Amino acid sequence: MASAENEIPSIIGTAVPRIDGPLKVSGNAIYTADFSFPEMVYAVPVCSTVGKGSITKLDTSHAEKMSGVVAILHRENIGRLYRSAREMTFNAYLDERRPPFENDLIYYNGQYVALAVAGTFEQAQAAAAAVQVVYRSEKPEVDDNLELEGGLEVASSRGDTATAFASAPVKIEETYVTPVETHNPIELHASVSIWDGSKFTLYETTQGVVNHRAVLAQVLGVPIENVRVISRFLGSGFGGKLFPWPHSALAAAASRKLNRPVKLVLSRGMMFSNVGHRPLTQQKVELAATPEGKLVSFQQDYLNHTSILDDYKENCGEATPYLYSVPNLRVASGLVRRNVGTPTAMRGPGAVPGLFATESAMDELAIKLKMDPVEFRLLNEPEKDESNGLPFSSRHFQECLRVGATKFGWSKRNPAVSSMREGDLILGWGTAACSWVAARFPCEANVELRSDGTVRVACATQDIGTGTYTILAQIVSAKTGVPLNRISVVLGDTSLPPGPISGGSMATASVIPAVCAASDQAIATLLFNATKAANSPFSGKAFKELALTNGRIHEKNSPPDNGIPYETLLRNANVSEAKGSGHSEGSFLKQAEKYSTHSFGAHFVEVTWDPGIARLRVRRVVTVIDAGRIINPRPARNQIEGAIVMGIGMALFEETRYDSQTGHPINNNLADYCMAVNADTPEIDVTFLDHPDTVLNEYGARGVGEIGLAGIAPAITAAVYHASGVRIRRLPVQIEDLLGAPA
Repeated sequence: MASAENEIPSIIGTAVPRIDGPLKVSGNAIYTADFSFPEMVYAVPVCSTVGKGSITKLDTSHAEKMSGVVAILHRENIGRLYRSAREMTFNAYLDERRPPFENDLIYYNGQYVALAVAGTFEQAQAAAAAVQVVYRSEKPEVDDNLELEGGLEVASSRGDTATAFASAPVKIEETYVTPVETHNPIELHASVSIWDGSKFTLYETTQGVVNHRAVLAQVLGVPIENVRVISRFLGSGFGGKLFPWPHSALAAAASRKLNRPVKLVLSRGMMFSNVGHRPLTQQKVELAATPEGKLVSFQQDYLNHTSILDDYKENCGEATPYLYSVPNLRVASGLVRRNVGTPTAMRGPGAVPGLFATESAMDELAIKLKMDPVEFRLLNEPEKDESNGLPFSSRHFQECLRVGATKFGWSKRNPAVSSMREGDLILGWGTAACSWVAARFPCEANVELRSDGTVRVACATQDIGTGTYTILAQIVSAKTGVPLNRISVVLGDTSLPPGPISGGSMATASVIPAVCAASDQAIATLLFNATKAANSPFSGKAFKELALTNGRIHEKNSPPDNGIPYETLLRNANVSEAKGSGHSEGSFLKQAEKYSTHSFGAHFVEVTWDPGIARLRVRRVVTVIDAGRIINPRPARNQIEGAIVMGIGMALFEETRYDSQTGHPINNNLADYCMAVNADTPEIDVTFLDHPDTVLNEYGARGVGEIGLAGIAPAITAAVYHASGVRIRRLPVQIEDLLGAPA
């Protein structure tokens, strides 16, 4: 480890294996549904079979007599559940605010109407099926043609788009549609609740233990200190596990009512109705430029569906105001209510469907201008964030385009449709930009240098499979020089110092300042004790003259090998540990004061189209990402690779469809909801530019979890157009769309 001031230790930026890997591959990592406790019972929700209406009769008499049944809970007997107060931050936030069983009205198919609790899961499942419910049913509104009643809400505006567009010499006006997509992590949502007579302990599938605790305390009507939430490991979430859903309140209320531990695990079918989805979006883009390719007008008007009760806005215009230089711009939005469960954040919320529309429009306008799509984007590079006049903290988008084009071999592209062939295959090449906001949430952390030679770092954030355990260990190792195998990381428990949600690709940027500050304070405490301990070789010296390098205390003007291991000093001084606490402020939801902070990137995609057998395949992807300094390239690359595969699913396969009569998700299983799998995975080349952005934290790191998905779908559809001549403006691409393409 280097000890020179301001020099970044080599552990930062090293592709070290995940420290939690051995637990996961050995099966010793305990997930929520794995927990079992004495006298635990199992809960299975009873779900509405209609999409709109009300309950006229709920008959539980037969179900209550079945073997093993402990209780059938419903509105009349579960006890009061409250709505949580609205908050602007993610300290007590949820998307579906209506608590379960609040009234007899039905707002969407699958809505919980009762809860069967029994000694085994099978008994609870049978009892749930035996509950008889009579409904007054109406036809639900679930169609995918969005029409707004009323005006649009303007989110960003400059210049006069109407006048500029009307007088522009080259322009396009098109509408783009993205369908409902459903999060499908392999780990099902689950809650295990224990009530001890005064306090709850909740084991949860959550991407935010601290937020989850605050919400459940409000819903259950108990002091926040009487709720503890634990989530040690998560089988991914993709945003669907960011915020609490009604099943968590049901499990907790049942445990309090029955005074027994309760386990509730959703079925795969419930995952399509009850725990959110990416909403349907419909976006009209008007784009205009001079004949030389300079943008003169950019207007994006978009709608997304939301539920009957909740206002969920998919921020499709998130990247539009700052991505390109254009004097006249307007972004406006509206919500259209449908009888569906409340939508929620899904990987890259807003920017991902938004960039499908805007980057598709950029490709269409480039073709109309007879310009290369890369050169068109390079030409419209802004000098600053034109939405607020602020300089970018770090922006290397042009480098992403140029490096990506070189690695992909873009110069060999023949722009003519269906012109590039390889035997029976027609090749299509496409590109698109990607961007994502860079910010951080408030965070606290503790670091303990222990007398046994180990270090403990603790924070009530969580690792959702992205590598947070390892990142925190690397930060502490960088500060102390202690090797990773002697550092323990404790996460996912609200009894620890409060940490951020794992969402928005902000966890890493958020924890770095807090863990660095805690490490610095722990080291200062250690060095101060080294100057005060009677039997210390540094007794009487000023602690500012000392340093900790490679886990050894030494004088700054002397090599580390001349020092002593820090644990020896602690033991000799009869001190068990040197502890430090760190805190960092958040920047999310605050107006930037000095800089516009975002990450950028570019995707290059090759598809093959075989018209003889109507087979379309994504064969090759080159992605270049500008996301600040990369703390650990291994999980970072995993994140981008996974996002690319998810983007292939978005472009070619994924779409949740609803029955028009019942509102039931028709393809609510992994057989009928098609996703990209290993067989669909192309050759993937990921490059990180690694330009540190120290505005966010001292190591200059930004997040990478979501930017890899942004822009993939429009890059694919641009490649599809290049191969087939068919422009896809409604996802996913259907083979039927391409059957009339030239052979």
